[in-house]
Amino acid sequence: MSIQKRIWLTGASSGIGLALAEQLAAQGHKLALTARSAPPLLALAEKFPGQILVITADLTDPHAVREVGERIGAAWGALDLAILNAGTCEYMDLPTFDAALLGRVMQVNVQGTAHCIETALPLLRAGQQPRLVGVGSSVTYVPLPRAEAYGASKAAVRYLFQSLELDLAQCGIKVSLVSPGFVETPLTAANDFPMPMQVTSEKAAQAIIRGIERGKREISFPGAFISLLRVVGHLPAALRVMLTRRLARPATTPGSC
Repeated sequence: MSIQKRIWLTGASSGIGLALAEQLAAQGHKLALTARSAPPLLALAEKFPGQILVITADLTDPHAVREVGERIGAAWGALDLAILNAGTCEYMDLPTFDAALLGRVMQVNVQGTAHCIETALPLLRAGQQPRLVGVGSSVTYVPLPRAEAYGASKAAVRYLFQSLELDLAQCGIKVSLVSPGFVETPLTAANDFPMPMQVTSEKAAQAIIRGIERGKREISFPGAFISLLRVVGHLPAALRVMLTRRLARPATTPGSC
């Protein structure tokens, strides 16, 4: 992306989002950075004076998201790229199914993303070679234990962006979906299970930027891990379930499920 772009990036205060913000700012782009936590964004704005617009907001609040769009519109009048990266993860621990947990994850990952899409599209329509990017997950390739809420939310994001690609083509807005494997972030630091082929946030950001530059429909990484998931996902269902059930935790009480 050698030409300076006007970019809105959500979830920019840590992990992949912060790494993306740092690398995109270093390339000279104008950035509107959104997160709930302001200090990391303000520190980056000081490092790149005149390039960064810092806007704190709760993306599950539609009024707050509309105000973000109004500030971007007042500052730049349009967007060339929107990267909707904000998200959360909570794991389900059966035998108790927690509907409230599912609702919390859906509220952030799906409804929060939807609020941002609603705000971004009018600005993208006024942009140059506009592109909408959503961050999903490689968990959508294979159902995994404890991922009922997170996987369902990211499956919804996948379908949402794949459908948007069809409808936005007539508007000239390109759509990309990011499907990362395990990435070192504050969110994954809390995971209590092995995370094979994990990459750093910096490497993840490089892969995303490279994929956007190449106009890729889906940006997935690391390659070997994604290939493995796709192979498992295409196995006969009985074999796939037999393999992935091995990852499940044993029930605390026999027969409790």
